[in-house]
Amino acid sequence: MRFEFATASRVIFGEGSIGELAPAASSLGRQALLVVGRSTGRAAAAIRALHEVGIETVDFHVLGEPTVAIVQEGVAAARSRQCDMVVAMGGGSPIDAGKAIAALLPNPGEIHDYLEVVGMGRALPGPSLPFVAIPTTAGTGSEVTRNAVLTVTEKRAKVSLRGPSMLPRLAIVDPALTYDLPRDVTASSGLDALVQLIEPFLSTAANPITDALCRDGIRRVARSLRRAYDDGSDREARADMALAALWSGMALANAKLGAVHGFAGPIGGLFAAPHGSICARLLPIVLRTNLLALRQREPHSTSLARFDELGRLLTGAEDTRAEGGAAWLQDLCAELHIPPLRSHGMTPRDFPELVAQARRSSSMKGNPVALSEEELNGILEQAL
Repeated sequence: MRFEFATASRVIFGEGSIGELAPAASSLGRQALLVVGRSTGRAAAAIRALHEVGIETVDFHVLGEPTVAIVQEGVAAARSRQCDMVVAMGGGSPIDAGKAIAALLPNPGEIHDYLEVVGMGRALPGPSLPFVAIPTTAGTGSEVTRNAVLTVTEKRAKVSLRGPSMLPRLAIVDPALTYDLPRDVTASSGLDALVQLIEPFLSTAANPITDALCRDGIRRVARSLRRAYDDGSDREARADMALAALWSGMALANAKLGAVHGFAGPIGGLFAAPHGSICARLLPIVLRTNLLALRQREPHSTSLARFDELGRLLTGAEDTRAEGGAAWLQDLCAELHIPPLRSHGMTPRDFPELVAQARRSSSMKGNPVALSEEELNGILEQAL
């Protein structure tokens, strides 16, 4: 057995931990590009605290999912103001944008030199600028991953900028920042975290550390996502979800994913749909498809025991098997009002392109069984 485990250099977790940002960041730089969503309102207290310790800030807004063009704008803004660190506060979009900006600033060349699939895919030659990630949703785990997912608008594709040096220097995970999340964001981000715990647990690259994180995270989501959805002020449920999201980022960064994410990237590139919602719609269908394929083609696979364990982790019942877990997930998605993929504009005419892209995706390499073109088309038909 051989495996590696890498994560952010420092992680601070807990209610009120945002108050530790300024002292923790004071050793990283003096001029910070502050990457946020539409407004700096939620970051106002953090900005004041940074100013008090002598760190100046340059605001940079990310409206919607990050694109290559947005990242290029951020790099130009940071260079013009001679920023020596990047702080991102928000959901996965600001954090991924900030992570990409921090990686590109000190390195030569253009972003397309380093992008996967649509670019040259070169390794980043040098380290990123110091990068601080502060999530305000509980889902993507981007605060502890080594890649940034970016939309290439002209290609209608989502691809990754990736490298070991992209791991944040500091991640601050404060569950209190998620208390006022809308219900739909709680649902889609929470289900995103759940998928990112389930796929590494079932993947071909699972290891003892990711297994421990996934088992704990799956239990937390199973007991707390409905509670956080029903009552956003439920502090215990919010803490569970924030920790599960953190675990999910660590898991996906150190083990592979699977067919859900194999499809989610291409679908997200073609249609304006929340990543977590896409993943949630696909998850129960992919689980059942994988189960059937394993039982037909690899009936002695050790992966089958993992599927049964997943059912027990989700339901808390020792007599639950894999099918019970898939049914539990389908019921959860219905309760959280996850729409079918046709609601985002997808039609059967899109299947050939989506299947072709999914088959080439790096995520598909972690799926516990190789799926045929017919099986991949069947997943999309059921999810439509």
